Amino acid sequence: MLLIVLPWSAFWERNYFVSLWPLLRPLVTNYFVRGAISGLGFVNVFAGFAELAPVFAVRSTGDVPPLQDVDPQVGP
Repeated sequence: MLLIVLPWSAFWERNYFVSLWPLLRPLVTNYFVRGAISGLGFVNVFAGFAELAPVFAVRSTGDVPPLQDVDPQVGP
């Protein structure tokens, strides 16, 4: 989520690496670079939801295997 919002905040322009290497400022403040980083953030969020979808998917009763094949007439 940070990759989506952070490139468009004021924090992005005042980061450590820009102050350390001033030649990076035109690259870091470029709107196309900001958009690409935000796009990666959206891809990351989408991939996370795609991985969580099977966990929360509703299963029908036919999909769940029985716990054990136990014959009720056979004693222990």
